[in-house]
Amino acid sequence: MDDVPVIKMRPKGRAKEQRMLIPSESMVIDALRGAQAGKFSDLAEIRRALAANYGADACCPVTVRRHLVHISQEGSAPFWRVVDPDRPFARRVTGGPDYIREKLAGER
Repeated sequence: MDDVPVIKMRPKGRAKEQRMLIPSESMVIDALRGAQAGKFSDLAEIRRALAANYGADACCPVTVRRHLVHISQEGSAPFWRVVDPDRPFARRVTGGPDYIREKLAGER
């Protein structure tokens, strides 16, 4: 957690605001490394944990997905633990759904 968190205020509902964490790639990598090996972890839960760790109400899903694509290309963290192979987003990461299933099975 060496990165300085970027938190932006954004509108949510009528006359309310939400503190949105814009995570760095290293923040996402740290969260992925904390995910349990061999078990699929919910990406939404990872985002909630990131937001809570940095005092935000939410974590930007678009930024997290962009980082996941880059992380999958570099192989710098176990992205397969949070990318559901049955969802369309799995086709955007390196290796695709079959690679994710293979990596999860190999960790069990």
